[in-house]
This record gives sequence, C-alpha cells and structure tokens, in this order.
Amino acid sequence: MGTQLFDLTGRRALVTGSSQGIGRALARGLKEAGAAVVLNGRDETKLRKAADALGDVHVLAFDVTDHAATRAAIDGFEAEVGPIDILVNNAGMQHRTPLEDFPADAFERLLRTNISSVFNAGQAVARHMIARGAGKIINIASVQTALARPGIAPYTATKGAVGNLTKGMATDWAKYGLQCNAIAPGYFDTPLNAALVDDPAFSAWLEKRTPAGRWGKVEELVGACIFLSSAASSFVNGHVLYVDGGITASL
Repeated sequence: MGTQLFDLTGRRALVTGSSQGIGRALARGLKEAGAAVVLNGRDETKLRKAADALGDVHVLAFDVTDHAATRAAIDGFEAEVGPIDILVNNAGMQHRTPLEDFPADAFERLLRTNISSVFNAGQAVARHMIARGAGKIINIASVQTALARPGIAPYTATKGAVGNLTKGMATDWAKYGLQCNAIAPGYFDTPLNAALVDDPAFSAWLEKRTPAGRWGKVEELVGACIFLSSAASSFVNGHVLYVDGGITASL
C-alpha cells in the first residue's frame, strides 16, 4: 500500500482560520497531498489573497464563533458543492495578560474563538459525516493543552478544553466511522507568536527549553495533518499528537 495510505485524492478538506499562519500551511499541505481544499475565515479579502497564492481552492467566509452562521455555511456548501470529508479546526487567538489583570471580555472572546468554534464547525460537519459513515476531524490544540506558562492562563484553559473535546468527539462519533484527533503544536514561528519571536530573551529561553533547540516551522505540522486526514490513521481516535520539538517530554 505504501504512500497510497497517505493519498488524499478525491477528498475535500475545510480548514478554518486558513488565511495565514498554521491554517494556510496546512491547507497547502493537504492540497499537495491531493485533497480539494476549502479556505475559511471572517475576512473575505484576506481569504481571497490566500486563495490566489494557493490556486484552485474554494473560499467559504463565515464566522466560526457564530453557531447558526457556521451551520448555514457548511450545510449550504455541502448542498451546493459536495461533501466535506476532512475538517481542520484551526481558528484561534491569543491574549497575553497576567491572570489577576485579565479582562473579562478578552476571556469570553478566547472561549468563543478557541472552544466554541471547534464545537460549532465540528458539530455542523459531523452531522453530514455521520450520515455518510466516514469523516476526519482534526482539532488544533497546543503545547498548552498539557503545560501552562505565565500570562496566558485562559488560553491554556481553552486549549485544555480542545484536547478534552477531541476525546469527547471520538467517544461519541467513532461508532459512526469518524476519526477525531488533535494536533498540539509547540512553539512555532507564526503571526500569533510574532511578539514572542521578536523577543530575544524569550527566543533564547525557548531554544534552551526545547530539546530540538529552535522554533518550529509551520511546514513541520503538515505531515501530522496528512496522517490524521488519511487512511493511515483509520484506527487512531481521540489522540492528541504533540508536534513540539520534545518540549513536553523534558523538564
């Protein structure tokens, strides 16, 4: 069987939050593995720009934090274009403030963006996957699913929830033929981490703390995504795959 296990030809993948960063890198990787790709975000201008760069992809602009809008967009796409075989729940945000000063509105925004979005898109797509008896859902968790760091306690809470929601999805939906897993990136050079990448002291700390001794490159997440999207992971369910240069393995 060889590489056929990882071939995504004939599959269609929706990647949320895919106008930049990890989402766009995963969309590109899935496309190169043979999948038809659907880009998602709230800003259609940014999406169109990303689509122009990737070439021959669908664009589906909607707000994943809005349950009704998410379901309407996904139901409409399935009816008009065809099935979504793979969902990558990548949309997310960060807010860095000491916990004792953390604004309540920022906390609520993190909950909506990092957790509600996974529920909203996951449920909307799963309803169609269940009817077909097959589907792949990949949630983007974080090294913060397992570890905490000062100043981002609410973010850590949301990513812990993503890990457990992934397990719950697998527990409820594996019997219908769905595989629901998560990828937990370590520290990657992305727009979300720009402030940290630009901080020499933090980068020096990270290089010492990470066994691999460096920041990750977004392209290094693609292999894990293809694996979890493909037939190669047909009996992998409820798993959180850390792609972190060894940071969760060492003290």
